[in-house]
Amino acid sequence: MERWLNRVAVVTGASSGIGAACCKDLVAKGLIVVGVARREERLKELKDSLPADQASRFHGRKCDVSKEQDVIDTFAWIDATLGGADVLVNNAGIVRTGVAITKEGNTDDLRAILDTNVLGVSWCTREAFKSLQKRNVNDGHILIVNSVAGHRVPYIPGFTMGMYSPSKFAITGLTEVLRQEFLNSKTQTKITSISPGAVDTEIIDKAALVHFPDLPLLRSEDVADAISYCIQTPPNVQIHELTIKPVGETI
Repeated sequence: MERWLNRVAVVTGASSGIGAACCKDLVAKGLIVVGVARREERLKELKDSLPADQASRFHGRKCDVSKEQDVIDTFAWIDATLGGADVLVNNAGIVRTGVAITKEGNTDDLRAILDTNVLGVSWCTREAFKSLQKRNVNDGHILIVNSVAGHRVPYIPGFTMGMYSPSKFAITGLTEVLRQEFLNSKTQTKITSISPGAVDTEIIDKAALVHFPDLPLLRSEDVADAISYCIQTPPNVQIHELTIKPVGETI
């Protein structure tokens, strides 16, 4: 991780779960970290929980990634204040499992998932890549927290994944599109999709767990460890897709 010392990493969805764990891990490894989330008070609590030397390198920024202007303003602030983002961890995501696509009155839920899980990732990646290109930084790294549900839709009798799984399938395709766009741009910037199985976070749908009473769960820290591993690979190594499952997972 030496080449990342005092360079800037942006983590979306940083107020809890994987995002918060990732912020703690990266700032402990010597990066300057911008934690982005809607819940500003949670970002302050995260900063206050850090040792003083790490807290000085952590910056919380209120931003709703589903709103394009929020994303544009946030990355403009990062450019102006910190010199630009070198690493982006697209972690922000929402779940509305159990809301059937065929159900009436679900428009707001369906749109919210796509706005956050797909468009939010696209906007953040675009702004981070613009920053890298503008500064002639050729070794950035964009990571996306995907899901095993973005590769296979599990069948659960009486239950639906709703728009969540389709949004993650879109991320799987987006990762490859971005790899090709980076290749066409002649950059060495990397793109990585991280696909965890079930993770014990606030986002997990407790109703879904009723169908799997003995389902093993990953910790947020497990995913943060994987993200750090991908970031510190040699310049010639790109982990395009990394799937992580807890031992004993059967779905």
